[in-house]
Amino acid sequence: MTNPMKEIRIEKVTLNIGAGKDQKVLEKGIKLIKNITGKSPIKTITNKRIQGWGLRAGLAIGTKLTLRNEEAVNIIPRLLVAKDNTLKKSSFDNNGNVSFGIPEYIDIEGAKYDTEIGMMGLQATITLKRPGFRIKNRRLNTKKIPSKHRINQEDAMNFMKEKFQTKVGDEE
Repeated sequence: MTNPMKEIRIEKVTLNIGAGKDQKVLEKGIKLIKNITGKSPIKTITNKRIQGWGLRAGLAIGTKLTLRNEEAVNIIPRLLVAKDNTLKKSSFDNNGNVSFGIPEYIDIEGAKYDTEIGMMGLQATITLKRPGFRIKNRRLNTKKIPSKHRINQEDAMNFMKEKFQTKVGDEE
């Protein structure tokens, strides 16, 4: 019998498109995420001024959307189809996150080409959790997650293999 506290779950899926200072690319990114998920994303705003990149504080430089619960679980297989159900080992970190880029959105299952958007890619991040992870986010008596309860790279790879039949390939 396995320990129910060791069961890995999906906390959230975050879709992200960085546009830089080009506002036309930003509007296309917003439309793309809305077409894929049916939900309106938010704009990400820069806090710093970086003169070399032509950025100033308060400028919208990207867009993102966070999906949780059933919506997150339902979109993951669609995103993995775009990667041929294969992820690199470097896509997994030691904190229970899986992150990968999709170069062309038309590879996503159910996404149709839109002439107004053109060809565009996006970044997807899957955050995994276990029961008891709330102790790091709660308002009172916040604590660190013990090392034996954290999700390491191997745990995350095994979860993705079992739950979504994903292959984990080596680098290049």
